[in-house]
Amino acid sequence: MWSICKKELNQFFSNLTGYIAIILFLLINGIFLFVLSDSSIFEFGYASMDKFFELAPWILMFLLPAITMRSLSDEFKAGTFEILKTKPLSSWQIVWGKYFSILIVLLLAILPTIIYVVTIKVLSAQGGIDSGGILGSYIGLFLLVAVFAAIGLCCSGFTNNAVVAFLISSFSCLILYFGFSALSRLPFFANGLDYYVEMLGIDFHYRSMSRGVLDSRDLVYFISMIFVFLLTSVKNLHKK
Repeated sequence: MWSICKKELNQFFSNLTGYIAIILFLLINGIFLFVLSDSSIFEFGYASMDKFFELAPWILMFLLPAITMRSLSDEFKAGTFEILKTKPLSSWQIVWGKYFSILIVLLLAILPTIIYVVTIKVLSAQGGIDSGGILGSYIGLFLLVAVFAAIGLCCSGFTNNAVVAFLISSFSCLILYFGFSALSRLPFFANGLDYYVEMLGIDFHYRSMSRGVLDSRDLVYFISMIFVFLLTSVKNLHKK
């Protein structure tokens, strides 16, 4: 498993893919949070990271599929999957190896954003911020990244075309993140079902954790989503 992880990381950082992903994530966040007046943290009036945690999912929704789209599709296209299956590796080990490599790249992209926290704390009038809320939001963001990574890896296994994998995974992330929330607003669900429909979406549980509350139901939801998509990836590899 770790040999697959190392191979993927070497592939990410042997060309510009990994570096571009990290730079783009930080650059887009920096522009929105510190340059544009409509979304600037400085214009918000409070020492808070809420703007970052609202913006990050929308960036990751399209950036992460760009990272994952070649994970399995290129193996099928180049014919290296057959060679990979001759190694003493199970399908689960292949999937876990590729999955952990994606998580490591995304963690390297998220870690530098701690500078935002330090900056806001230094510039705040009272010299303090809601550390508990920010910690809970970071945990929620990591779980969100973990789910998006599982979705992207799963979608990459359905085709040998990386562009198609990107489109499918971007659409899937968008629907699972915002689709159920939009669906719950329909008049048909106004009789009390709207709450339960919204609970099916990632956005509902991510917002819950962004308030700094670590609810076991949110953790179970994220872990279940990750397991379902990774299991689907493994089943797909068995068919291949």
